[in-house]
Amino acid sequence: QVHLAESGGGLVQPGDSLRLSCSTSGRTFEGGTLGWFRQAPGKERQYIAAIRFSGNAKYYSSSVKGRFTITRDSATNTVYLQMNTLKPDETAVYYCAKSSLSLIMSEISSTHNYESWGQGTQVTVSS
Repeated sequence: QVHLAESGGGLVQPGDSLRLSCSTSGRTFEGGTLGWFRQAPGKERQYIAAIRFSGNAKYYSSSVKGRFTITRDSATNTVYLQMNTLKPDETAVYYCAKSSLSLIMSEISSTHNYESWGQGTQVTVSS
């Protein structure tokens, strides 16, 4: 059983930074892939970034590459998403998700490839 819990969301101004945390429990760090997604009202869930535990490979969507950084702390079973230079259109609920598989690049952005999801944390970017 895998349990995921996001935290760290909040209200920030455009250009600010925020760090989200995804706390994992259960058999989560034995392998697989953890991804971050976001969903704005009325829109589909959108892939942001992912980390593959085998080899620590990291992947980013083109919209966040260079501004967001995904990292993991094996000691605490936590994955972080550091978000810099946030924009108003990045207001959304942010979710972390876990796949038991080591996903390849062509698979990493699809929500269908992740079996477990957290409940999400709200990020609001507004002046």
